[in-house]
Amino acid sequence: MPYLVIAYDVPDNLRRLRLARILLGALDRVQKSVFEGEVEEGRIARIEERIRRVVRPEDSVRIYILCAACQRRIRGIGQGASVREPVDFWVV
Repeated sequence: MPYLVIAYDVPDNLRRLRLARILLGALDRVQKSVFEGEVEEGRIARIEERIRRVVRPEDSVRIYILCAACQRRIRGIGQGASVREPVDFWVV
């Protein structure tokens, strides 16, 4: 199963919240703006389409699809646990 890593930089609070909610339904949050996890091949296109409906040209979203060999090379330094904050932490 492919391993997906999605990182984003979205300046608008509402779009950032919408994007986080989309990703929380599919992946684990590992940093405030980074999500990752195993995803069935068929779900990748659906996740990407949902992201495209939210983001605007001024936003930045990076999607990395890692093979099994690449997954074994993932390294973490620091706490390494998923972020367990509520999804609306960005809203001011």
